[in-house]
Amino acid sequence: MLAIPVPFVVSLMLLLAAITLYTRLTEQAKVPCFFLVLCSLTTALVGLRWTFDFAIFRIVQPIMASLLPVCAWYCYLKGSGQKLMRFYIHLCGPAVVIIALFTQYWWHAPLDALITIIYVGYGAALIVTSHNEQRLDNVSLGQWDGVKKATRVAGAMLLFSAFIDCSMSLDFWFRQGKDAMYILATGHLIMLPLLCVAVIMISVATPVQDELTKLPRSPAPKLPKEDATLSEQRAKEIVLAFETLMSEKSVYLDPDLTLNKLSRKLLIPAKQLSTAINQICQRNISKLINEYRIDHAKQELVDSDETITQIFMRSGFQTKSNFNREFSRITGVTPSAYRKQHGK
Repeated sequence: MLAIPVPFVVSLMLLLAAITLYTRLTEQAKVPCFFLVLCSLTTALVGLRWTFDFAIFRIVQPIMASLLPVCAWYCYLKGSGQKLMRFYIHLCGPAVVIIALFTQYWWHAPLDALITIIYVGYGAALIVTSHNEQRLDNVSLGQWDGVKKATRVAGAMLLFSAFIDCSMSLDFWFRQGKDAMYILATGHLIMLPLLCVAVIMISVATPVQDELTKLPRSPAPKLPKEDATLSEQRAKEIVLAFETLMSEKSVYLDPDLTLNKLSRKLLIPAKQLSTAINQICQRNISKLINEYRIDHAKQELVDSDETITQIFMRSGFQTKSNFNREFSRITGVTPSAYRKQHGK
């Protein structure tokens, strides 16, 4: 049947992706590889359950499924460089699922509903937090937009998984599960690969060798509670200090530059720095840094004979696609077209 082999195919693809990723990015790949392997095992269990329907598969598969959203959240926190304080609290959801599984003899717990709630909760949480720039302190500034998009995709895929579960429940309710295998196969074919890609993008966004983030962090001064934003004067002072650092030190050329690195260089709390730039410059710090990098690249395109690849790497960008996208956004033309316009 069509639905039975699909989970095994997806499982094999995820496992191969984990191996490939680990061989290329050993340090940064540990967390996303673990997530990929977990997804691979979960998908294989789904296939085994539908093929053989052994009791052990009916027990293990819901537990593994309940762990996926928690692990996705863990990857998000780890990838964005946030602290994992009291993360054990997040194991409460899977713990409830385990209790429900082993007490089915005494009461018929709504197991599917519990798992759906876990997926909806973490999916919504990822989408909401994707709009919070304060959670990106340790993410390379050039990857802010990508990480935010990946976080939204991860959240959307968890919500999509909850939708798949609801669709299967309705199919069992009204059609005795006639289309359940097809719904499940389609869901895994779409949801898991996209979720894994999003998690990988989030996880590799934080620089591995960031010596500044390894230093002890002194507590950042807090803004007065009654002030929703910085005063205009203070915000202008912070932006002036930022612009001076950019012109004198050219720190924007560091491809692993993060908000926390800038905060330490300027001796200004990261939250105040981000707020001031948004308040005065009307755009986030990631876009502003990219503008400095594009200005540097424009000068290099006109003054040097280096290739575009060499120029984007010397300008602080990590990928050519991001460089081309930002260059076109800011100048309205491609790098090669800009070079031709200036007689190079």
